[in-house]
Amino acid sequence: MTDKIAVISLGCSKNLVDSERLMRMFSDVGYTVTDAADESFFAGESRRHIVVNTCGFIGDAKEESINEILSWGEERRAGNIDGLYVMGCLSERYASQLPDEIPEVDLWYGKTDWAGLVTELARRHPASAPYDRVITTPRHHAYLKIAEGCNRFCAFCAIPLITGRYKSRPVEEIVEEVKMLVARGVREFNVIAQDLTSYGIDIYGRQEIARLVEAISDVPGVDWIRLHYAYPNEFPLELLDVMASRPNVCRYLDIALQHISDNVLSNMRRHITGAETRALLDEIRRRVPGITIRTTLMVGFPGEGEKEFDELVEFVKEQRFDRMGAFAYCEEEDTYAARHLEDSIPEDVKQDRLDRLMKIQEEISAELQQLKVGTVQRVIIDREEDDYYVGRTGADSPEVDPEVLVRKTRPLVRGRFYNVKITDAYPFELAGVPLEDETDN
Repeated sequence: MTDKIAVISLGCSKNLVDSERLMRMFSDVGYTVTDAADESFFAGESRRHIVVNTCGFIGDAKEESINEILSWGEERRAGNIDGLYVMGCLSERYASQLPDEIPEVDLWYGKTDWAGLVTELARRHPASAPYDRVITTPRHHAYLKIAEGCNRFCAFCAIPLITGRYKSRPVEEIVEEVKMLVARGVREFNVIAQDLTSYGIDIYGRQEIARLVEAISDVPGVDWIRLHYAYPNEFPLELLDVMASRPNVCRYLDIALQHISDNVLSNMRRHITGAETRALLDEIRRRVPGITIRTTLMVGFPGEGEKEFDELVEFVKEQRFDRMGAFAYCEEEDTYAARHLEDSIPEDVKQDRLDRLMKIQEEISAELQQLKVGTVQRVIIDREEDDYYVGRTGADSPEVDPEVLVRKTRPLVRGRFYNVKITDAYPFELAGVPLEDETDN
């Protein structure tokens, strides 16, 4: 009788990579693995285990993780599962508190020691490479985690407290992983780290993200490379030259800016000014014409008065970001801001500012999307719905960016590229018709 194990992954794509690696390890030692505890998981006489990979970044994410654990705790008490295990950021951060509060959990692991669960249950070590994994995304695209941790210690962020100091993976190991995934059909790689721009400093003594991206782009079969998440301070400008010169590196950059007010940026401990931020954006757009910039902004941080918020509003109107997300500041315990800055802005004021900012961005997005009507876009097909295929352009990262709804004028194949003429545009979607000439596949 083969044991079954379902790994429920919450939070960011970096967590997802860890979950996929854990699934591969359990598969190596004979378990049946899945990322969804559906009806088939509960069918048959097998012993069933649940792993919850948690997020502990902000309040909403922590609440989601706790609710997921409690839900499976009820199943554990009812005897519907044989083991419940928790790993990830939440359990790393609250390792001394959670076991007493949720006794239904059999074993707790953190952010870096979760591989021990395999040897604990199976009593033997997996044989696969440490970076091998089960891909749970559509098989043509995968996330590629190049580092763990962060050295930035922004005032609002608990991630360095959870994940520790920045740890880069060697270029050679990452390239081997890419080759392995290409051999399995992956064509699109979304490169992820908490801070791409620091890649290499800890093991090479210098920023090496440009060299790494070049090395990945040299691997035959890599069609798209997309970069998440850059940090504006000490940005390696040589990366822009790689983006501009390599056709399989998408002209796309996810760079969290957080704010534009010097006062707020200083309080945030971002080590950059508003003028330097604008200069960097100008240089990015100059060196990589037509680049899609995704950013994240924060409202309601201590020190943000109406003047500072108005400055942020004007910045958004001026820059006209292709993609922009925003969130209201929520104090996280043990961070610099929690210890030294007063969270004095009322929650309703924060929410009002957030709503106003996102309303402006929605209008900008609608206008920018409309400019694409009549153009021909290279689109990769992700899935098929009843009335259309769903794909993305090189400017669209999975799950967070707009999709392209492609009319069913002829059969299309998931994971292949097609030239699509855009006929309609909406704030967060495009629609189009496939042309008869296919792109290179």
